[in-house]
Amino acid sequence: MPETDTALRTLAHNVRAARTRAGLSLDELGRRAQVSKGALVGLEKAQGNPNFATLVRLADTLGVSVSALMEGPAEGRVRVVTADAVTPLWTGARGSEARLMLTTSGAAPVEVWRWRLEPDEEYPSHPHRAGVVETVSVTSGRMTLTVDGAEHHVEAGQTATFDADAPHTYRGTGPEACHLIMTVHLPAGPASTA
Repeated sequence: MPETDTALRTLAHNVRAARTRAGLSLDELGRRAQVSKGALVGLEKAQGNPNFATLVRLADTLGVSVSALMEGPAEGRVRVVTADAVTPLWTGARGSEARLMLTTSGAAPVEVWRWRLEPDEEYPSHPHRAGVVETVSVTSGRMTLTVDGAEHHVEAGQTATFDADAPHTYRGTGPEACHLIMTVHLPAGPASTA
């Protein structure tokens, strides 16, 4: 699959470049991101298949967006992304999926995600670095958003926003799939060195 090979080479280059800019060794990046050194070595050699959670942890640790790790060079002033041109970064056992549509450029980038949550399927997310804010707008169906143990029911036409530095989970809770648009607002500046 040439597209997959190209995407893996782009990811490998971007992770290595971001790690170098951050002045981190493979050992240190692995420790901070909770990813094994072996997995990082493979990733930087364009080998393996990192999962969504690993990509999020690496992006958080390196102070970049997930799409900054995955995208090649910008193609022009305006970028149009079609729904079927973006591969899901997460798929659930029941058919749920999350697609990163694009990330804005600038000092404080914003990721734009499209999610589909099937009934009773959930995605638990680890806490992001301080300053990351998520906004979830449900376009159809219903979901339960759990942030730091507190449940919040969000249905079509409603939007929820929260500081994403606490554990959070998205779960489809209606009789049909829940469709939502999520934005992830990333703080300006490099990741903390803690």
